[in-house]
Amino acid sequence: MTTEPAAASGTVHWIGAGLSTGSGLAALCDTAGHVRLWHRTEARAADALGRLGLTGRAEPRAYTLPALASELAPGDVVVSMLPAPEHAPLLAECVRQGAHFACSSYVSDAVLEQVPAAGRAGLVVLTEAGLDPGIDHLFAHDLVARAREAIGDETPASYTLTSYCGGVPAVPNDFTYRFSWAPAGVLGALRSPARYIEGGERTVAERPWEATRRHVLDGETFEVYPNRDSVPFVAQYGLPDAWTPRTFVRGTLRLEGWLRAWGGVFEELKAGDDGRIAALARELAAAYPTTADDHDRVVLAVSLEVRAESGRSWQGGYLLDLVGDAEESAMARCVSRTLALGVRHVLDGSLPPGLNRAAETAARSGQWLRELARDGVEFTLRVDQ
Repeated sequence: MTTEPAAASGTVHWIGAGLSTGSGLAALCDTAGHVRLWHRTEARAADALGRLGLTGRAEPRAYTLPALASELAPGDVVVSMLPAPEHAPLLAECVRQGAHFACSSYVSDAVLEQVPAAGRAGLVVLTEAGLDPGIDHLFAHDLVARAREAIGDETPASYTLTSYCGGVPAVPNDFTYRFSWAPAGVLGALRSPARYIEGGERTVAERPWEATRRHVLDGETFEVYPNRDSVPFVAQYGLPDAWTPRTFVRGTLRLEGWLRAWGGVFEELKAGDDGRIAALARELAAAYPTTADDHDRVVLAVSLEVRAESGRSWQGGYLLDLVGDAEESAMARCVSRTLALGVRHVLDGSLPPGLNRAAETAARSGQWLRELARDGVEFTLRVDQ
């Protein structure tokens, strides 16, 4: 296995200019030697650069995989903002051409299959470097490190860790929601069972919304529910073996009243008709369009409480609560700036070859959090001992 990453060329290929592409791309234009923005057509890429104030600072390109391959060079960095199923073929091309790869999505099995070859070639595969997943990992790693220092790794204890994130409308509407990614993806996530730990037991919610509960942050009530599979993150976050989880859940946050407002959607999801649900996604996109005047709000809350058998306790939490503005949505700010930060670390050679997530050590989490704060992603930390 190569121990040093292949030298970065300084050229970044950013693929996709959808709802999550924002000021992070501008930050890369300040630090990378050369940036190309690939979109469905060259005209749309140029329009996106104009919207972001980057005309002349990055080159617009029409994306197809063969077109990208023709311009890739060893040491280039490819940033994928494409749907998750498109990451694996893109990574395969990166491995063939000796290019590094970065995205904000969860690691898929198809991506994992290519990590060994990428590592042997000295290539960095950066994943889970957005908001959720991404900043949530940074918060969790930092909280676990603080609790371990306070309680001790070998001290028998129980703990509760919750991590909830959501993009919601800054001004509540009757639907209690603002689409910050494709409606089809939102509905698809709701159809996927969620696995988590509650009352010390592993639990599965076949219909995640049926596990919705109230969650109060700074006096404001939200509704939260589990998503995906939380259990593997017990190990990923480095929680000591001597500590027993009472509750461990990573989930989604919505405005109060969401469960009631979405009642008709849930009935459609229960029926499980793929064609009807695809049509519903199109109907929702038309009924609740995302406009420049319709600002979003991003809320991410990660908290950890540890109680030792001796009676000693520690608790702390991070809260990120940002509202979009006329220049950029809060979602685009959080996702693109975090991803751009990761790409900067690919460019400077500080990330090791092979698979990387936003953070996998407490030290790196602390570093990234300091850098994100400097880059304008604001959050607060509360610790009670």
